[in-house]
Amino acid sequence: MTSAKPWLQLGNLPIDSTSFVGRRRELSEARRLLGDARLLTLTGVGGVGKTRLALRLAADVRRTFPDGVWLADLAELRDGGLVPQTVIAALGLRDDSTRLPGDTLLEYLADKQLLLVLDNCEHLRDACAVLATKLLSHAEGLRILATSRQLLNVQGEQVLEVPPLSIPDRDWHSAAGSLIEYEAVRLFAERAAGVVPSFAITPDNGPVVARLCQGLDGIPLAIELAAARSRVLSAEQILERLDDRYRLLTGGSQTALERHQTLRAAMEWSHELCSPQEQILWARLSVFAGGFDLEAVEQTCADEDIAQQDVFQLVTGLVDKSILDREEHGSRVRYRLLETIRQYGQTHLTESGQGRSLRRRHRDYYHDLAVRADAAVMSPRQTEWLLRLRPDLPNIRVALESCLTEPGQAQAGLQIASALQYYWLFHGLLREARQWLTRALELDPRPTVIRSKALSTTAFVVLLQGDIDAALPLRDEGNALAQRLHDERALAHAIHICGMTAWAQGDLHCAIPLLTDALERSRTAGDDPTETFIDQLFLAMTTALLGDARSAACSAETLKAAQSAGAEWSIAWAKWVVGLHHWSQGDNRQATALFQDALRLHRTFSNEWGYAWCIEALAWTAANDAHYERAARLLGATLACLRAIGGMGGFKLFAAAHGQCETQLRHALGDDAYAAAVQRGTDLSLDQAIAYALGDQATTRGLGSSLTRASGALTRRERQVAELIAEGLSNKQIATKLVIAPRTAEGHVEHILTKLGFNSRTQIATWAAADPERP
Repeated sequence: MTSAKPWLQLGNLPIDSTSFVGRRRELSEARRLLGDARLLTLTGVGGVGKTRLALRLAADVRRTFPDGVWLADLAELRDGGLVPQTVIAALGLRDDSTRLPGDTLLEYLADKQLLLVLDNCEHLRDACAVLATKLLSHAEGLRILATSRQLLNVQGEQVLEVPPLSIPDRDWHSAAGSLIEYEAVRLFAERAAGVVPSFAITPDNGPVVARLCQGLDGIPLAIELAAARSRVLSAEQILERLDDRYRLLTGGSQTALERHQTLRAAMEWSHELCSPQEQILWARLSVFAGGFDLEAVEQTCADEDIAQQDVFQLVTGLVDKSILDREEHGSRVRYRLLETIRQYGQTHLTESGQGRSLRRRHRDYYHDLAVRADAAVMSPRQTEWLLRLRPDLPNIRVALESCLTEPGQAQAGLQIASALQYYWLFHGLLREARQWLTRALELDPRPTVIRSKALSTTAFVVLLQGDIDAALPLRDEGNALAQRLHDERALAHAIHICGMTAWAQGDLHCAIPLLTDALERSRTAGDDPTETFIDQLFLAMTTALLGDARSAACSAETLKAAQSAGAEWSIAWAKWVVGLHHWSQGDNRQATALFQDALRLHRTFSNEWGYAWCIEALAWTAANDAHYERAARLLGATLACLRAIGGMGGFKLFAAAHGQCETQLRHALGDDAYAAAVQRGTDLSLDQAIAYALGDQATTRGLGSSLTRASGALTRRERQVAELIAEGLSNKQIATKLVIAPRTAEGHVEHILTKLGFNSRTQIATWAAADPERP
């Protein structure tokens, strides 16, 4: 069962980077419709501001949804089959199980009250409609807010057509000051001031700006593009260029087709302001999905028409002209084309006849990037590479899709997906990895070393999902192919999977010789330190769980290998396995110290698997030391984390250890006290859970006392509201019972959340039930 991470904020809405202008009427109407309907779709032409309006609406109603407001951006997605997985990721969930993604969502959303924002649905309309229908029919507390250029055509769908911003009438002759009342003029003025701080609407330029906004029909994207030109042109010059070239746009009705033509006119006008080489680069950049960095542009887009050394200046020019958005990702700068701008560039790329060659270069670049990342797994740059690839997932998907749709390219797809084995694991994308690998294996059955590696990778992924039955034929085919090829590295991979399968089945005595054989072969091959480390890691786990005499040496060797490589993620897991050895020997003090060291490392790169297993293992040591209350709280935090990443997969022995610990704690505490302690652990935020697991006494001692002090700050009315929340009443029911307005009830809930430092109604209910001052 998959569940939300208990420590996440209630939503993932982005922070506004620019001011929100106008839309008071649309916001009011949208709130009304969303209150009456469970699915509201905002429609309108590209660039009209559907996404911005949806995000503002979602932010405004955030407190109405106890389980949060969550954004799933579908603009970068091309495969409708990945819509459920994209929503799963947007909700902050991980599910590495074998269930259908839709079923995972249904289970999670069944008892939730949340708002899901599906942004940019038009190109995936059918997939979005099917998912929305399924979710809404099973999750009563769910509301969906969609943006799309077309209706989803789902039963019960309410629609709000987003119009252009308000503009002055054609015969406007009033004073310049009143122009700011028009949304389009206000938007132009604010964005122009952003590039020219001295810009302001004056009696001289007011009429010009009014006519400019009229000519652009109030389309926000077109206005923002025009305002960006204020860096190099006056409002009069902007208007002259627009009017001279597009007289068609100066009059006529504001039909949907004309609004589309107006947006295209703005695109074409911006295109004309670019140099010939900037125009070529704009078209070529449309091959990317989502964001990209300078290196990707240099390797993909440079040729005889654009020299590689000129790419930087051309990118700078496109950023200055607001064609490219600049984004910071850690220490790296990335760029992005807005979808409407990307589509315009795509048209020019198609017309140039270079689309196929650009897609091939794009694919080759991300193939090379995957191989480079794989080579860096056992190195000091391990975490850097694993994190670097995350924002490139849309481009990796495009590259893989290209491999699997162009004849004869499936082997390249196998190489990319296999090279990303640890990327898929690190980011909780096992389901997607399995899909890509399975498709590529089906397309190209040739008996090659590449296929042998892919079979082993697929089996590894499937085993981590816990699907042992599906892993068996992959294991057998991979083993037979490796024997046939007489390739030592392929044999090492195949035998490793045989050992892993025995491990997952619980046959540890069978797993040890297989993993030992795989380790020796990996060392002999000598060119895959990552595979050697994985063999060492699982061999160390197996010997520790068996209490084998080789356990100490195996675990120490694993840690030494990771430390020699300087690979932090591997060091964290190596410390965990050394801790497992000490736990198996009854040395709880040393085991606890090592599990805590591993947890500190996992915290540096936000690794969820690491959180789960470190906190889980610390529960085992606490239970063995008779710290039963602490152990139960740690299990509570662990259980929530395990549900969020899809459970414990096929590793039955870990499940057995968990079950033994639970049985021990129930016997020691009693069922009621055990359940209460687990709930207290579940209610901890991520920071609190880690602090508690690490033994941060200053933090953990303050948890209960701080809540008691904060509770004293609640007013009598707020205490009444908290009591009613504990009884399971909704805000509307609370308002009825206390004879207050629903908005007043919402305000009380918000104040309680703030004063107690909580982020969910569940936490309020738990606190109210346990409050010693409860009447």
